[in-house]
Amino acid sequence: MPERGRYLRDRVRATVDALEHLVGGLGTAILALAALLLLLVVAVASLAGVGLLLVPSALQVVRSAADRERARLSRWGSDLPMPPPVPAGLRDALRDPWVRRDVAFVAAHGTAGFALGLFGMALPLDSVQYLLFPLYFWALPPGERPGLVFWPVDGLLDALAVALLGVGWLSLAVALVPRMARLQAVPGRRLLAPPRDADMSLRIAELTATRAAALDAHAVELRRIERSLHDGAQNRLVAVTVLLGAARRAIGRDPAVAEEILDRAHDAAELALAELRAVVRAILPPVLDDRGLAGALVGLAAGCGVPCLVRVDVPGRCAASVEATAYFVVAEALTNVSRHSGAANVAVTALRDADRLHVTVVDDGRGGADEGRGSGIGGIRRRVEAHDGRFTLTSPPGGPTKILVELPCGS
Repeated sequence: MPERGRYLRDRVRATVDALEHLVGGLGTAILALAALLLLLVVAVASLAGVGLLLVPSALQVVRSAADRERARLSRWGSDLPMPPPVPAGLRDALRDPWVRRDVAFVAAHGTAGFALGLFGMALPLDSVQYLLFPLYFWALPPGERPGLVFWPVDGLLDALAVALLGVGWLSLAVALVPRMARLQAVPGRRLLAPPRDADMSLRIAELTATRAAALDAHAVELRRIERSLHDGAQNRLVAVTVLLGAARRAIGRDPAVAEEILDRAHDAAELALAELRAVVRAILPPVLDDRGLAGALVGLAAGCGVPCLVRVDVPGRCAASVEATAYFVVAEALTNVSRHSGAANVAVTALRDADRLHVTVVDDGRGGADEGRGSGIGGIRRRVEAHDGRFTLTSPPGGPTKILVELPCGS
């Protein structure tokens, strides 16, 4: 019995999720249908020669409708990369494989996807109408019948028969709506994916960009280390050398002064060692080797100025560079939370799913975080992309601010 209840619950949840997909697909289908009608109007006008000037604008509308579906499908499954801009020239645009696939998509999704969305919404709505009919049939005018009811409804027994039809209609919705949602997504999944020859070029371009980002991040890190050594430890060591020379000259004349100078040299040497340790920790925090990623993140949370909840589920160890990047992401994010967010609470989550490490930092502050305002978010993105990872920032005004990072970490 519990297994049957769990099965029904899962089926109902799957139906509700599928209905949400169908409603979203209906929205993009309406856009696709409008783009398709615009294309037809422009095509007819082009026969007379007056519509050729409108073709680039019509193709831009088609691209916009297709991009909305790409974004929708990317939220529900694997990413569909955004295509390059529509070529400026008319002949180049019509030859572009992305444009041709977009046009085929709006033709399929604007017709079949629109019909599937309408029918998918009608199934559960009609089911509810039939199921509730015994509760309100008496308030309807005589002879009034809902939807597909073909028999006269003269009393409660007839109304209960309508409710029985609603049970069957609801069962049909549970069985068909998930399949309809998958069918509605087929044109987008197949036609909006990159062409075979473009897929490799996109990947090459992506890897080229991430490689450049990695080199830039490496150069920035080297400059930071050089600046830290030059402005900190090097000056301290120079001071130690000068003080030791002064102590050596003073030791014969005034031993008391020489001892005082040696004390100052000792203090300067200790400061130089402390600054060298800080530089080393910034390169690869020793706490990662000593306590692992979970212990390192707990340590960061303990030092945060905002109450921080940490949840880590990372079986085993990831590559040292991946753990260091995750540590840097959380450290920089918590620093931003303490300085800028005005948050009362922050939550850090690190989960490993197969060969991907997912790191999330969420705070309940004022929001409005902007990568372009020098808050360290750009540095987080560069580090993540250098690992061929994915970085997402969501921070509407008023909050909350959510940072999502996905890093490949091997199998």
